[in-house]
Amino acid sequence: LLAPTEMSSPSLKTGAYILIGVGALTMLMGFLGCLGAVNEIRCLLGLYFTCLMIILLAQIAAALVIYFQKETLKVELSGIVVDLIENYDPSDEDKRNLQDAWDYVQTQIACCGWTGAKEWENNEILRNKSNTEYPCSCSNRSKDLVEGRGFCNLEDPLNGTATYADWPVHEQGCMDGVEEWLKDNLGIILGVCTGVAVIELLGMILSISLCKNIHSEDYTKVPKS
Repeated sequence: LLAPTEMSSPSLKTGAYILIGVGALTMLMGFLGCLGAVNEIRCLLGLYFTCLMIILLAQIAAALVIYFQKETLKVELSGIVVDLIENYDPSDEDKRNLQDAWDYVQTQIACCGWTGAKEWENNEILRNKSNTEYPCSCSNRSKDLVEGRGFCNLEDPLNGTATYADWPVHEQGCMDGVEEWLKDNLGIILGVCTGVAVIELLGMILSISLCKNIHSEDYTKVPKS
């Protein structure tokens, strides 16, 4: 379970279904390609070519959707993350996977909240404790990151209360952190995508070549009258 129903959105659901479909198609495609190549079955090689072409077109379509709908996706993702932060509860095992995923993001990117640490003040548990605790995964102290999840106690809170400004956490929001990471690794991402596309194109070319060879062999085997 990746997320409960209330944490979903139409665009993310559609994206998940597309990834599942592409994954299933890839497995089927690999099986058909191997079977067709080993047994020299033209129809299976043709189906392999068709599957590769569909996957390549789907990847191009997905890239275009992400590019042109990025603002919509950002708004929907923002709503999901803000809701997650407000209802974050380390004792809730039903949401543990999703919460651990978000803790991992905050730890790896060194960020806190979607736009900033202030969003964590709306968490019900922290609010009930007068913000004298803070999310460990947001911390800029190595000893808090050992725990990696849940909440850490603030040392010597003033009058038993505190605000996010008193927390030893990263100031940068994860939205800015993710955007910076994408910009820094854009070359690698484009390189990987290009490499995958080239491999798919080579597979399509190879399947066509095998089909032609099989056709030629079949033609030479036909007895001449």
